[in-house]
Amino acid sequence: MYDLRMLYDEMVARIEAFDDANGGGVGSYKNKGSCHLYLLETEAPIARLKPTGNGDEVRLGYWSHRRKWEDIDDMGGVVMPLDDALEFIANEAIFWTWT
Repeated sequence: MYDLRMLYDEMVARIEAFDDANGGGVGSYKNKGSCHLYLLETEAPIARLKPTGNGDEVRLGYWSHRRKWEDIDDMGGVVMPLDDALEFIANEAIFWTWT
C-alpha cells in the first residue's frame, strides 16, 4: 500500500506538470482523501480525483448542478490511471460547466 502523503505529493506534481504543459490556469488542493482541481481565475471547481489504492488509478468526480461532487455515471463512477484522467478532464465539457 502506498504512503498516502507521497501519493498525493506525486499526484500534485503530475497535475502541475500536465497543467503547465497545457497552458496553466488550474490549481489543486487536497481534501477528504481526494485532490480537487479548480480554475485559478474564478476558483470554480473542475474535478475531483480520488485515489483508489490500486497503482495510480483515480475515481473521477465532477461538480454537478446540485452543487456537490458526483460520479461521472450512475454505475459506480469512472476509474482510470491519473494521466488518462487528466486528458479526459481536459477534453470533456462536463468538467468545465461551472468555469
